[in-house]
Amino acid sequence: MAVPARTCGASRLGPAPGALPRPGPPRPLLLLLLLLLLLPPPPLLAARGAAAYSFPQQLTMQHWARRLEQEIDGVMRIFGGVQQLREIYKDNRNLFEVQENEPQKLVEKVAGDIESLLDRKVQALKKLADAAESFQKAHHWQDNIKEEDIVYYDAKADAELDDPESEDMERGSKTSTLRLDFIEDSNFKNKVNYSYTAVQIPTDIYKGSTVILNELNWTEALENVFIENRRQDPTLLWQVFGSATGVTRYYPATPWRAPKKIDLYDVRRRPWYIQGASSPKDMVIIVDVSGSVSGLTLKLMKTSVCEMLDTLSDDDYVNVASFNEKAQPVSCFTHLVQANVRNKKVFKEAVQGMVAKGTTGYKAGFEYAFDQLQNSNITRANCNKMIMMFTDGGEDRVQDVFEKYNWPNRTVRVFTFSVGQHNYDVTPLQWMACANKGYYFEIPSIGAIRINTQEYLDVLGRPMVLAGKEAKQVQWTNVYEDALGLGLVVTGTLPVFNLTQDGPGEKKNQLILGVMGIDVALNDIKRLTPNYTLGANGYVFAIDLNGYVLLHPNLKPQTTNFREPVTLDFLDAELEDENKEEIRRSMIDGNKGHKQIRTLVKSLDERYIDEVTRNYTWVPIRSTNYSLGLVLPPYSTFYLQANLSDQILQVKLPISKLKDFEFLLPSSFESEGHVFIAPREYCKDLNASDNNTEFLKNFIELMEKVTPDSKQCNNFLLHNLILDTGITQQLVERVWRDQDLNTYSLLAVFAATDGGITRVFPNKAAEDWTENPEPYNASFYRRSLDNHGYIFKPPHQDALLRPPLELENDTVGILVSTAVELSLGRRTLRPAVVGVKLDLEAWAEKFKVLASNRTHQDQPQKQCGPSSHCEMDCEVNNEDLLCVLIDDGGFLVLSNQNHQWDQVGKFFSEVDANLMLALYNNSFYTRKESYDYQAACAPQPPGNLGAAPRGVFVPTIADFLNLAWWTSAAAWSLFQQLLYGLIYHSWFQADPAEAEGNPEARESSCVMKQTQYYFGSVNVSYNAIIDCGNCSRLFHAQRLSNTNLLFVVAEKPLCSQCEVGRLLQKETHCPADGPEQCELVQRPRYRRGPHICFDYNATEDTSDCGRGASFPPSLGVLVSLQLLLLLGLPPRPQPQVRAHASPRL
Repeated sequence: MAVPARTCGASRLGPAPGALPRPGPPRPLLLLLLLLLLLPPPPLLAARGAAAYSFPQQLTMQHWARRLEQEIDGVMRIFGGVQQLREIYKDNRNLFEVQENEPQKLVEKVAGDIESLLDRKVQALKKLADAAESFQKAHHWQDNIKEEDIVYYDAKADAELDDPESEDMERGSKTSTLRLDFIEDSNFKNKVNYSYTAVQIPTDIYKGSTVILNELNWTEALENVFIENRRQDPTLLWQVFGSATGVTRYYPATPWRAPKKIDLYDVRRRPWYIQGASSPKDMVIIVDVSGSVSGLTLKLMKTSVCEMLDTLSDDDYVNVASFNEKAQPVSCFTHLVQANVRNKKVFKEAVQGMVAKGTTGYKAGFEYAFDQLQNSNITRANCNKMIMMFTDGGEDRVQDVFEKYNWPNRTVRVFTFSVGQHNYDVTPLQWMACANKGYYFEIPSIGAIRINTQEYLDVLGRPMVLAGKEAKQVQWTNVYEDALGLGLVVTGTLPVFNLTQDGPGEKKNQLILGVMGIDVALNDIKRLTPNYTLGANGYVFAIDLNGYVLLHPNLKPQTTNFREPVTLDFLDAELEDENKEEIRRSMIDGNKGHKQIRTLVKSLDERYIDEVTRNYTWVPIRSTNYSLGLVLPPYSTFYLQANLSDQILQVKLPISKLKDFEFLLPSSFESEGHVFIAPREYCKDLNASDNNTEFLKNFIELMEKVTPDSKQCNNFLLHNLILDTGITQQLVERVWRDQDLNTYSLLAVFAATDGGITRVFPNKAAEDWTENPEPYNASFYRRSLDNHGYIFKPPHQDALLRPPLELENDTVGILVSTAVELSLGRRTLRPAVVGVKLDLEAWAEKFKVLASNRTHQDQPQKQCGPSSHCEMDCEVNNEDLLCVLIDDGGFLVLSNQNHQWDQVGKFFSEVDANLMLALYNNSFYTRKESYDYQAACAPQPPGNLGAAPRGVFVPTIADFLNLAWWTSAAAWSLFQQLLYGLIYHSWFQADPAEAEGNPEARESSCVMKQTQYYFGSVNVSYNAIIDCGNCSRLFHAQRLSNTNLLFVVAEKPLCSQCEVGRLLQKETHCPADGPEQCELVQRPRYRRGPHICFDYNATEDTSDCGRGASFPPSLGVLVSLQLLLLLGLPPRPQPQVRAHASPRL
């Protein structure tokens, strides 16, 4: 078998780097060696350094394995208390009932509850959208409106008042900004004001422009609708109107989260706005890289393409190509690919490598783009089709290409972008756009990039507006990070249309006003799912039409960039297999289904793989694009529900007077063992705490006040907790209290239950207890439920702060646990896990004895004389014989080598790479590789450490001395860049997360490759040789029955020449973002786009297709501006104004 690669690509085993070939024997010795080979073998295999010993026979090692199995089983039978706990449950049968999880009913109920929750938001959305359209239609446009005429709460005002260099402070804003008081609201995780809305305006938009002031004027009326919506549904979170002008009005009011650097937030670039403002897109971006495109213009193009990519969502498909005399893709993608985060990252990196050379060939670029859009053999959006061309100008109109590919139907829109300052005639570019239902834009400088790479959405929105009510479809987004701190949310969106007409009998207005959105926090949806009745390994999940998870226990992004959605595919959230692919496809298609499968699952600590049985049941969530699934292990079909009614009737006040509650009190810990309670939401007024001792104290204090039938408490959780407190106390009483743990070298015994109790005995052992107090989040608990027998869990290496021989009072232990299976009638369930904690040092010594020729520890060691026939054992011959116990993940559990005790818990390849490789190659272990797409990595050091910002054209001394250069377009464009760079420099050089003040800016999302090992197909005793010439080693391996252990006996290595490779288990960073993205797009996963598409309307007016003219800069103006720059008096940048005559901007 191949050894895992050290990188994310595949590789084969070879000699270790720098290793020399092993020399052959000298020629004079060949005859002697041949003679030795012909001689009959001696009766004994001489052990190195002890001629009288031979490698133990297979029967001997099988005998040692049986002794180990018997010792483990004996200890667990005496101290584990599995049988006794079963009897305790049966003795207390009157205190609980057995309830059944019926998967189909459960999943349908949860889907219905989620549908009802979202439907309430839909009604509020429709009310808002209708009101917005009415308000705007009734609004009278005011050309002479002034800033002092408008009163509103500017969400960024507080931050700007604190910043003396802010735009408003410098300009002396006349806007009447409200000053509000705020109250803390836990639902919003923020301070809010329920009486007002807040307004956020992007940094690059002038607040005092006529368009913005009119927008603020008519949207003010939305405030009352927001307030009325919340009165009718107090659970509503953010209600937002994102305007096509860039204005965001949201309710309730809260101060904007001021970033550390420039605030790049623009609602029109938010995932929810993009999805709501237009139908899915097939886009081909072509970039002119002819020789005339050089320096700053090429830099502007690269940045523009990256900004354009950010306007695409996962419902869109895209490709990017460069062209001069011929066209070619900038990346490895040869066709349209889904515009997901990873594909866009590939494009953005590839675009930076574009180099200008050759002559302009529009024909080559457009023919390539049309061919891409006509390729029907690939997955694509099949809705809006468009070509986006970035160029510095040219004379060719390529009419013959449009006639061949696009006329007369004009199914492909063409958008042209004139980039940089130049003297070229832009009429051909305008004609191309106007003749193909597109739009012409100018990007003369950096300040125009963002606004002009997103306004094509207005054009795409025309068919949607003209479709009227048919297009008023609520869409639910992918998961993304809320910009105001709610965490992960989904948003329901509804487009808002301009219903005005220019005059009597005139055509209907075709502008989209914006998008209305209402957030739903994922936590609110999770609350509708059953939490603790499904068991530790049961869960609910939901996916969308892309196969991305909306709900899943493994949806845990380590860092989020709120500019991008959180897209974790179902097949990446779990370990992919054919059965799950089939389930995913059925869910995307909106079908119901049920299937029992055998599958692999990753342990909670991501160190182990278990092969398990799971039942999957799924149904669609009606009126949404989501589908809901339920996963249940067979042993979670039934669960216990405490029935403490008799006790409750006897006790009127309070819960603390209930029977068994006293065993939760710390005063009982010395005699009954320490109790950890799961930090669950037992009651609404219970104060949470990460410190379990403090949480228990808060719990007890609350129970002194709460009655058993209190409405503020979750009776199911509360009563099950008290039930399990009493049951585990009886285990102490019947089993643990009278046993001497030291006799069997035990540090502790423990029991953990579904009800949330973890009892550790004796009390002092709790000081070294590091397992999660929530059993459902404890790896040992979940693995024990999924496996039969005794599960060993060695301490993680982080716990071994120093060698065990120096540890005080035996503080390092090995956990051994097993599930308690309870049969009540024909119903079987696993309500608890019990186990012991072995003293590492003492059991290492015991291990030597059990794998030796001694029958017990007090028997003297057997001496072997020169004439005796003796086999090596793990005790006497530990200098020559290596004996180890390795768990099913390949981690060292016990060793007969004292110097390896401080390596217990390490992956065995780090201890003995040669032997671990042999075990893997002989199928004792199987490897599973997967990718974690939610990881966070430290930022990479910048590639350019110079003082100049990255991506900025820096003129040479020769340029400064050349008068022609000063009067050229390059100087003019450079000046504009420097001018806008005073405010917007981060667009070229800063990471978006950093620029927007993301608190996680120090880390970025990345892909980590994970490798786990688990037991392979070999389940018998096995002898083999590691063939390596003079360094060959004999070894024997055998699985210990009823455990997750592998017993291995091997000769210790004589030399290191066999070190040809090392198996890796630790997580590694993939610089290429995981599996080769260029290969993955060749086999795209199944998905479905939205079921509606608005890309054509016969009444669309395409006459508004962009205007503008390029003009040569005035030499006098240039000189004046340069002098201002050199004198350090930079003029204030003017607001960007779109070239066409729209009243919006």
